[in-house]
Amino acid sequence: MVTATPFPAPAKLNLFLHVVGRRADGYHLLQSVFALIELQDRLEIAVRNDGAIRRLRGNDGIRPEDDLMVRAAFLLQRESGCTLGADLSIDKRIPLGGGLGGGSSDAATVLLALNALWNLDWPVSRLTKLGLALGADVPFFVQGCNAWVEGIGETLVPVELPPWWYVVLEPPVPVSTAGIFASPELTRNSIPLKIADFSANGLGSCRNDL
Repeated sequence: MVTATPFPAPAKLNLFLHVVGRRADGYHLLQSVFALIELQDRLEIAVRNDGAIRRLRGNDGIRPEDDLMVRAAFLLQRESGCTLGADLSIDKRIPLGGGLGGGSSDAATVLLALNALWNLDWPVSRLTKLGLALGADVPFFVQGCNAWVEGIGETLVPVELPPWWYVVLEPPVPVSTAGIFASPELTRNSIPLKIADFSANGLGSCRNDL
């Protein structure tokens, strides 16, 4: 019997979120600071020798083929040519639809974990690029540090943050990210900030355009 290895998948907070434009392909250009927090999903991953990717325990209401952690495993397997597989299980603790990045974090954790368990030895830069194909927040979780975020989420600059405490409230209403970005009422022309502006003024000069 193969023993599963546990891996944490942390949540994040957007300390602010400005929408500064929109690309021709419809993706929005953002500025934000992402901060990792202690709230986390718990993944268990066991290597299979037959190449199969199976989700043994997952997110209720999400089909395995739509689950980002399953998609991450298939993507890495295909791009690397690895003949090994994996059994995936998750203890879901990050609320769905809360903007905390749970699905993206799960996907990033699978990429990082299988890179090690399958002995691929890919550099983080390569995993980061692969993660962008799964979602705009995945590169941040692959990098694994607090960051100033621009572009659609792929441009990351590590930042040092004060040791703040955060209170995270969970209203019983999931919010669709795609639905919010499709709203005609969304602000899409915020004036871009510089990292120096944030460092000097903190959150006093920031807001959440969503």
